[in-house]
Amino acid sequence: MYRYDAYDQRAVDERVAQFRDQTRRYLAGELTEDEYRPLRLQNGLYIQRHAPMLRIAVPYGLFSSAQLRMLAHVARTYDKGYGHFTTRQNIQFNWPALEDVPEILAQLATVQMHAIQTSGNCIRNITSDAFAGVAGDERIDPRPWCEILRQWSSFHPEFAHLPRKFKFAVNGAEEDRAVIQAHDIGLDVIRNEAGEIGFRVLVGGGLGRTPIIGEQIAGFVPWQHIVTYCESILRVYNLHGRRDNKYKARIKILVKALGIEEFRRQVEAEWAHVKNGPSTLTEAEVARVAAHFVDPAYETLPAHDAAYAEALADNKPFAAWARRNVRAHKVPGYASVVLSLKKTGVPPGDISAEQMELVAELADAHSYGEVRATHQQNLVLADVRQSELFKLWQTLRDAGLATPNIGLLTDIIACPGGDYCALANAKSIPIAQAIQERFDDLDYLYEIGDIDLNISGCMNACGHHHVGHIGVLGVDKNGEEWYQVTVGGAQGNQASLGKVIGPSFAAHEMADVVSSLIETYVENRHEDERFIDTVRRLGIEPFKTNVYGKRQQERKVAHG
Repeated sequence: MYRYDAYDQRAVDERVAQFRDQTRRYLAGELTEDEYRPLRLQNGLYIQRHAPMLRIAVPYGLFSSAQLRMLAHVARTYDKGYGHFTTRQNIQFNWPALEDVPEILAQLATVQMHAIQTSGNCIRNITSDAFAGVAGDERIDPRPWCEILRQWSSFHPEFAHLPRKFKFAVNGAEEDRAVIQAHDIGLDVIRNEAGEIGFRVLVGGGLGRTPIIGEQIAGFVPWQHIVTYCESILRVYNLHGRRDNKYKARIKILVKALGIEEFRRQVEAEWAHVKNGPSTLTEAEVARVAAHFVDPAYETLPAHDAAYAEALADNKPFAAWARRNVRAHKVPGYASVVLSLKKTGVPPGDISAEQMELVAELADAHSYGEVRATHQQNLVLADVRQSELFKLWQTLRDAGLATPNIGLLTDIIACPGGDYCALANAKSIPIAQAIQERFDDLDYLYEIGDIDLNISGCMNACGHHHVGHIGVLGVDKNGEEWYQVTVGGAQGNQASLGKVIGPSFAAHEMADVVSSLIETYVENRHEDERFIDTVRRLGIEPFKTNVYGKRQQERKVAHG
């Protein structure tokens, strides 16, 4: 993984010192709230419903065991003993005292972590495939390119005050596991017919109040020019993006307003001025960064470990976990393991300080000291020997990190919602817990198969509800919490936006609504057909009819 050089460390240390003084001045009354607000947002500090919230950057979801131990220390010392992983592969702390934040950032800097550009109208944390570098379907490792973009975008003065926040995602595999079609800029690392590396570039995607699937602006940009091309996109956006209306300020609105052809024309015109300028990448620069992402010293192992195969045959709970939480690895004899942060009764994405410390130990023992965060709010140990999987499972099981539900209905993506967020219209966590409790039956979960269920507490869509097979959005109705439901959304290569099935529901109805949706699927599916496939074949009407028909009948019975 990437390690700071002297320039990186100095930049972060100087920012910490700067923010420490800014916070001191604010607490002393020398800065007003309006003056302090943009300063704290530049350092990932929000003021939420009950307390400040600090969002820490985890570049492209990759961090070390030492960094995870520091996060555990922060959780235990300055928070309430836990953290929350987000859909941007970052981690949030929901209860730090404002006066402690500069010291938290100073301690994070000692392990090469920061909160810079995790908020504000700038380029946010660049996300990628949590299985980068180890996936069997990978064309090109995206991590060096993510790091190049991170270094280019960090502290970039021209893009520090964009019309609105700006998000990149980078994919390098056949299967898109980074949701590049739902980002302001999505990059697909590919090879052309001559075998040269370049990028398919998508632009204008995004969720939130106006969800849009991104459009292709360039089929192949040579690697040397990817920074200047992205720079050109951002310049056009910075020039023409709306600044008078924050709900229409994202680049997706500009692309739709101009049309992709006109937007492309303007980008190409801008690019003509900078294409071979100082930001053009060189082989030496790419090699410098790529050297941080070489494979660890893998052992030569048999492709199939006999003891692992025997444990699968003899232990059904272990086999169930391996089927859902263990992924194939590009190197024979190894596997990647997903640690579920979706145990029933625990808010999705939450992890305790004790669990963080355990995961750090396990990363050192089994995965070369590295951990990954997924945008589905789980963790990954990417390089585990097959021979060690059974022992690892036993430890994870005892720690509550081995729920065998990855990709299943209870592997819910959810934002913190109204329990914490000042922007939320409704709570997310109680809805997630009610659904998890209703479907806390692994046999039934395996029977109904792969289903993505995503929950957002407001239109900002931090829970990515638009691309959930089932999406839940919290809405406000006269001061009461209600929930709008969509079906048919999807991420991946065939990304799509869900469609609203009808009027919203009260909180107490949500588990029943999901049950009705699942019943409709089970009654209508073809053999080996996933939920999303059934929705695409039948449309939303059968699901809508069943949900609202049952609701109407229940009301008649109650009225009678």
